[in-house]
Amino acid sequence: MTLKTRTKFTSQLQGIQEHVVRLKEKCAADVRAAGLAATGDRGAQEGVVEGRKAEDRLRESIEDGCLDAMLLQQPLIGDDLRFVSGAFRIVSDLSHIDGMTRDVAFLVEEIPDKAAAKFTREFVEMSEHAASMVERAVDAFVERDVELAQQVIEADDKVNSLYAESEEKLVALIRDGKTSAKYLPELLMVAKYFERIGDLAKRVAAWAIFRVTGEHKVEEKPSQAAGLDQ
Repeated sequence: MTLKTRTKFTSQLQGIQEHVVRLKEKCAADVRAAGLAATGDRGAQEGVVEGRKAEDRLRESIEDGCLDAMLLQQPLIGDDLRFVSGAFRIVSDLSHIDGMTRDVAFLVEEIPDKAAAKFTREFVEMSEHAASMVERAVDAFVERDVELAQQVIEADDKVNSLYAESEEKLVALIRDGKTSAKYLPELLMVAKYFERIGDLAKRVAAWAIFRVTGEHKVEEKPSQAAGLDQ
């Protein structure tokens, strides 16, 4: 690869990275907004729903850039190969995350504010922790920071704990007759979406480790809510 070609290729990789960072920022913002939407904030709910086109553009830009790099700059080796292949996989996880925030936004339309208000703390905390995981996972990939990636993976325990708390609280409220049982599935599904976003952030962190070590391994567990893995 000539110096001129390498300079052009380096610029291409930088462009991919910049778009990945922008998609990270959008996803994290949408996760936090989904948390607010789940507590009755209609402005946040509308903002999440309207963000589909921006996510599509960023995803397409990253995918196109990765494909161009793989097809036109062969052979890719070392960190270049791990970056491009990792970024290509990360964009799928980030897009899945952003799609889940819209699922939450649509779902909360079916939940009365009075019912959702009982879970303001849990939903806001879950969304904040999950959004932070997304941010730090992508930062770890960009910065080649294995320690930060490992911290993200470990942080998933907090999101899982908050989900378990939400589940227990819902069951207690239904048992005590304080919340209509017909909203139980929707409320539990909202909590499950945030828990699943944490799992996907953990997958992104695993790709950050892959970029440094060349090994990709992340513990997977079966989803407890139907449809979330589609």
